[in-house]
Amino acid sequence: MAAIIEAGSKQFKVEEGSTILVDLMKGEPGDSVELDKVLAVIGDGPAVFGKPYVEGAKVQATLVAHTKGKKIIVFKYKPKKRIRTHTGHRQKYTELKIEKISV
Repeated sequence: MAAIIEAGSKQFKVEEGSTILVDLMKGEPGDSVELDKVLAVIGDGPAVFGKPYVEGAKVQATLVAHTKGKKIIVFKYKPKKRIRTHTGHRQKYTELKIEKISV
């Protein structure tokens, strides 16, 4: 069974046992998380699509770890103006392991 969920304004296709990286969520590693914004459930029988969400559908996940993404360098330059800015950014993520999909 698979589901399409919305987490942090992004959509993910998940299956039981898979891991995903979502934007930073509150909680400690080992905590249980319930995601109720399920857009579609695909699998046993016909596919169920929500308008916008499927009623009664939930995805149980376990918070595995908090990580950081790859560093992105932002460099702004204006010719003939002596303006040069050099900054970096690392996005913070939460790794989730999908345990159970229920409808």
